Amino acid sequence: MRLLLRNGRVLDPASGVDDTLDVLIEDGRIARLEAKIPARGAEVADLAGLVVCPGFLDMHVHLREPGQEWKETIATGTRAAAAGGFTGVACMPNTVPVNDSRSVTESILRTAARDAVVAVYPVGCVSKGQAGEELAEMADMFEAGARAFSDDGQPVASGLLLRKALEYSRLFDVPILDHCEDSGLVAGGVVHEGDVSTRMGLRGWPGVAEDVVVQRDVLLAEYTAGRLHVAHLSTGRSADIVRRAKKAGIRVTCEATPHHLALTDEAVSGFDTNAKMNPPLRPESDRRALLKALQDGTVDAIATDHAPHHADEKNVEFSRAPFGIVGLETAVSVCLDRLVHGGTIGLPRLVELFTSGPARILGLAKGTLAPGADADVTVLDPNRRVTVDPARFRSKSANTPFAGWSLRGAPVMTLVAGRIVHDGR
Repeated sequence: MRLLLRNGRVLDPASGVDDTLDVLIEDGRIARLEAKIPARGAEVADLAGLVVCPGFLDMHVHLREPGQEWKETIATGTRAAAAGGFTGVACMPNTVPVNDSRSVTESILRTAARDAVVAVYPVGCVSKGQAGEELAEMADMFEAGARAFSDDGQPVASGLLLRKALEYSRLFDVPILDHCEDSGLVAGGVVHEGDVSTRMGLRGWPGVAEDVVVQRDVLLAEYTAGRLHVAHLSTGRSADIVRRAKKAGIRVTCEATPHHLALTDEAVSGFDTNAKMNPPLRPESDRRALLKALQDGTVDAIATDHAPHHADEKNVEFSRAPFGIVGLETAVSVCLDRLVHGGTIGLPRLVELFTSGPARILGLAKGTLAPGADADVTVLDPNRRVTVDPARFRSKSANTPFAGWSLRGAPVMTLVAGRIVHDGR
C-alpha cells in the first residue's frame, strides 16, 4: 500500500524538520520526505494548510479493561485516542484484576490486537496486587510487553519498595512511574488546600503532600541510579525539585496534564465533580510555575491521565465522587488553544511534548517521521475552531470540565502504520 501525504507542513522536532514537504508511506513505513514526490499510483491526501507530525503518544491512560468495562474498554478508549490525534497509549495497571503478572499483561495485549485501533503499551504494577508490600514479577511483565512500572492510582508509599523497584528496573532500563502523594498529608482531602477549599467547606489537599514524595523519589533515584518518572506534576515546588535534579544529572523525567496547565482550583467552585481529580487542580501560582517548566524543558511530556467514570458515579455529592476526568479527545485542542495560541510555547515544542518526549521515556522507536520509521502520523489543523461536546465523544464516559469550551486548533487525521484510523478533515 502506498499513500502520499501532499503539501503539508511537516514538523518533526526529533529530526529537526520543519518545512512544506510531501510524505510517502509504503507498507506501513515512512519511505521519503521531499518537496515534490510523484504519486505513481499512490493514494493521495492533500494536506495543504495542515501540519503533519509524528504520531502523538499519551503515556498515561486508564483504559479500565479488564474489569471496569462500564467506564471504558480498550476498543472505545483507543477510538477516543484516534479521534484525539493519538497513535499510541500507555495504559495504567489499576484494572480489575490489576496488571501485576505476565498473564494480565498478555491478556491486555491480546485484547488490544483484536479491538484496538491505536497501539497499546501496558504499564505493569510495581507491587503485587498494588498492595505496596512486595515487588510484582517485573521481569515476567517486561518480557510479556510491559513498557514501564507503576502503582498509579496510589503512590509507592514504602521507600524501601521504591528503592528495590528502581534498582530492579535498571535490568530492563525502564522507568518507574510514581504517583507522588503522601496519603497521610492528604488526610482525606478532595480539593487543593487553600482559599477555594475554605470557601467551599471541603477538606483540603495540600501541595506539600506531592512535594515531599517527589523529593524522596528524586533522592532514591540518585542513590540507585534508577529511572524515575514523576506522573501528573501539579505544583511549582515539585517542578523545581525535578528541575534541580535534572541539572544534577539524576535520571528523572516528568509529565504534566492539560487540565493542570489550563485550569486552577477555581474550576471546582460550583461543586462540579467533573473538575475533581487526583492530584487536585492547584492555584494560579502553581499553574504558572508549570507553564514555566514547559518552557524551560523541565517537563518532558504532556499526558492526559485519561480517567473515565460513568455519569452515575460522578453524579453524587462532591466528597463522594471519584477522582478523574477524560482527556483523550480534548487534550490536543486544549493545548493548541491555551499553550500555543496563548503564547506559552511554540508548536514545535508542543509536538515534541506529545511525540519524542514520551517515546524517549518509554523506550519506544516512535516519535519521528524519519525515513524507515513506522508511519504513525498525526495531522493538525492549528486554526480549526471546535466546541467541546461530550455527547460526541467516542469514549464511553464524558466526565470533562471542558464541556462547552470553544477552542482553536484540533487534530484532524490520525494514521497508525500507514492506515488512516481517524479522518475528520
